[in-house]
Amino acid sequence: MNQSFIDKPTQSNRELERVVIGRATQDGAGVKLTRVLTQDLQQRLDPFLMLDNFASDDPNDYGGGFPDHPHRGFETVTYMIAGRMRHKDSAGHEGLLQNGGVQWMTAGKGVIHSEMPEQEVGVMEGFQLWLNLPAHQKMCTPWYRDIQSHEIPEFTTADGVLVRVISGDSHGKSGAINRSAALYPTQALYLDVHFNQDGFFEQALKPEHNAFLYSYRGATEVIGRNGEVKNVACHHMGILQNKGDRVQLRAKSGTQVLLIAGQPLNEPIAQHGPFVMNTRLELMQAVEDYQNGLLTP
Repeated sequence: MNQSFIDKPTQSNRELERVVIGRATQDGAGVKLTRVLTQDLQQRLDPFLMLDNFASDDPNDYGGGFPDHPHRGFETVTYMIAGRMRHKDSAGHEGLLQNGGVQWMTAGKGVIHSEMPEQEVGVMEGFQLWLNLPAHQKMCTPWYRDIQSHEIPEFTTADGVLVRVISGDSHGKSGAINRSAALYPTQALYLDVHFNQDGFFEQALKPEHNAFLYSYRGATEVIGRNGEVKNVACHHMGILQNKGDRVQLRAKSGTQVLLIAGQPLNEPIAQHGPFVMNTRLELMQAVEDYQNGLLTP
């Protein structure tokens, strides 16, 4: 283990505020998943609206996929750990999401899309994160990007921790997605952290950013301001307090954890299923536009 890390003062560390256990549910055409970030946490974890974890080697759990469905007013970030899924949408985008890749879609003013498995056997595992858009961007032109696994920047720390930087910046490495703060003020940080041996990992965080972690292999320990350690068990989410400018994690070899943070929008959140706007009137308009076929260019 990196002794210089151990010797660092911990006064600036983020504390673990609470641990959340996801709830089993189904979405799409009966896809079984665990909803980790639920609607009751949207204000606390603004700008993040939802986090789903899907993982099964039984095609009966995922074979129906996610047929055509609409979105407006936010972004979806789908990170595939294992498996193959085909994306198609009404804006003319199409792509194959596969092992280690990311699909980043800005729904903006509206899009209808599908995400369907391209496999009949084997493991399908991954995550979908919903990221809110600011009011001035909710009706922007839909945008889509497929990011293959080899396009995601990676680095390995002196402590043997492999970090995949999906978005944001970590230890001088910029992520696959980095965009204008004026247009996308959330400035989301999205890291996939792999402990390839027993060790530590430290990440700088802006105090005003909401942040959480999700342990999907093994358990992760969060080192607090006075050096105390709190545990986030496997398949649990840990919400970090906002006091402090960094997080320090410790874990055993084989642990893998998502670390996600972003600037809150501090705007009203009005949600009805796949539509996320700022007011009830805007929601009603979104539903009416969908019913009238106006989400298809």
